[in-house]
Amino acid sequence: MKSVRESSPRKKGAPAEDRRGAGAEPTTSADEGWAYPPAEAESSDLAPVVGANLRRMRMRRGLSLEKLSQRSGVSRAMLGQIELGQSAPTINVLWKIARALDVTFATLITATREAGGTTVLRKENAKVLTSHGGAFSSRALFPFDGPRRAEFYELRLAARATEAADAHAPGTVENLVVVEGQLELVVDARGTARGRPETHRLEAGDAVVFEADVPHSYVNVGGKDCVMYLVMTYAEQAE
Repeated sequence: MKSVRESSPRKKGAPAEDRRGAGAEPTTSADEGWAYPPAEAESSDLAPVVGANLRRMRMRRGLSLEKLSQRSGVSRAMLGQIELGQSAPTINVLWKIARALDVTFATLITATREAGGTTVLRKENAKVLTSHGGAFSSRALFPFDGPRRAEFYELRLAARATEAADAHAPGTVENLVVVEGQLELVVDARGTARGRPETHRLEAGDAVVFEADVPHSYVNVGGKDCVMYLVMTYAEQAE
């Protein structure tokens, strides 16, 4: 996905937040890709949750901010701001941190797990992540109530748009079904048996399962929005 989780391919070199300066506040840019829409109240609501989770997991692993910065490529200053709940990081920054901590993306953004039962997820209250420019969006179809091995998303990609996703954690598998529009899925050579990139054309109703721990891209080759449903499964339960 993106992964969730996202605009144009990353440029090589220092992470986007480091190029702006160690103490700079995160902003939504083409380099960063995804962000919670700033107009949404849920964006700021997630900041303390992410901060508390990050600090708890970092301390549990005995990592200093400096060490985690080296592992993740996210500046020490930004990690500190996130832990204090002073910055709402973009989804790309969260993916980097999740990879460095070896946890699922949802683990960083979930509040304390509550008792079981039935959970209704109203559309108007959905947490939607949007790429820079708004061509790609992802709606979580699962409650943020604790770590989980599988995550379920609704994805939307604008006509003629391309969404490039970085490699997810080792062993991550994506199961994608197209419900509207036309899609080309491009999987990096490292994830294919033939050792070269594979391109798969999908029409409405088609589904695909692929190893998503390599770079991959979604390309809308049709003249209208492409709507997809995605189940992302991690190699093992984290945290």
